[in-house]
Amino acid sequence: MSQQLAKEISQRAAKAARAVATLSEADKNKVLQKMADAIRAHQDKIIEVNKKDLVAGKEKGLSDAMMDRLELTPERVEGMASAIEEIINLKDPVGDSYILEERPNGLKIEKMRIPLGVIAMIYEARPNVTADAGALCFKSGNAVILRCGREAIESSKAIAEALHEALEQSGLPKDVITVVPTPDRELMTELLQQKDYIDLVIPRGGEGLIHYVSDTSKIPVIQHYKGVCHLYVDKDADLDKALAILLNGKTQRTGVCNALEGLLVHQDVADKFLPMAAKALGEKDVTIHADKRSVGYFDGADEIADDQFGEEYLALEIAVRTVDDFDGALEHIQQFGSGHTEVIITENDDTAKRFIREVDSAVTMANASSRFSDGGQLGLGAEIGISTSKLHAYGPMGLQALTTEKFVVTGNGQIRE
Repeated sequence: MSQQLAKEISQRAAKAARAVATLSEADKNKVLQKMADAIRAHQDKIIEVNKKDLVAGKEKGLSDAMMDRLELTPERVEGMASAIEEIINLKDPVGDSYILEERPNGLKIEKMRIPLGVIAMIYEARPNVTADAGALCFKSGNAVILRCGREAIESSKAIAEALHEALEQSGLPKDVITVVPTPDRELMTELLQQKDYIDLVIPRGGEGLIHYVSDTSKIPVIQHYKGVCHLYVDKDADLDKALAILLNGKTQRTGVCNALEGLLVHQDVADKFLPMAAKALGEKDVTIHADKRSVGYFDGADEIADDQFGEEYLALEIAVRTVDDFDGALEHIQQFGSGHTEVIITENDDTAKRFIREVDSAVTMANASSRFSDGGQLGLGAEIGISTSKLHAYGPMGLQALTTEKFVVTGNGQIRE
């Protein structure tokens, strides 16, 4: 039963993808505006349904971070609609082309951007992904199959109803955006076998989900792995900047992948900065896990061994380590970072450039909060996620990352000798 349903869903999505692939940018934008309007019109229903998911999530014992991701408020529903309108204002990459060269025999070689086709998104307690991914995939000429976790299934269905209303009003098949009707694991497994119809799988969620999808899928996978993001305070740092960026990165919103999970401090400034950090983080009730050299600066801190770093807390918790020098910070990031986002605070341009060049991460930052590691903040509009896989996309994935390139060859009757 699951095998047949997975095949039917995938076939319908593949057929729908052909309908959207040829739409003009103007036509796509008209549909997207209808989607945004429909989200607003369905706000009360979406929030009411979301309350049921929240009750079920609480009964299930979801973490505070998961509950935060799951909850939809009027402001967050409006945020979904606004994000769709931001996508309207972004340039459609489909059809963009550029000349590589003209060959000696007169052949003109170009490359042109085209949609990927059908994208399967697998995610957990993030109902907003339904709207973000649906709109981004639509604007980039793709169909999308959305498989959310049990925690957000009813909210996602309600959001999809609004999107389907806009599609049908525009004469388009609702299979352009499909929410898998059940979070059944067997059905997800069968979807991951549909390599004849699905072109790319993007999982967003916990380690268990990411590993399962990567190990099971017969379709290419772009991993959106955990966010173990570090802030490194260099010996040449402006400590006031460092403190503000630390607080913003750790405490503004804890249950997101671009929140800080690790603080590294150069030994030359540890005596000055760590007391500042201890006071400020203490006022925010942040739990501290620190190495032997750092633990004494914090009241009630938990001392951890060198092999206990690398946790993604998604809570008011952070790991702190004092490092000997810049190379020590890089070694720590290499060992414990997740390839998401890494930040340096320094007034030394050469050190900043070296950090940006040498740190192996999808996003590297100098003197800016990790909370800017987000598609909207980086000018991409709503993102489909942040890739930690080094495939064609690395970092926040916007419209262009949902397309690929094909060769276009124009001749005048040339034949190969």
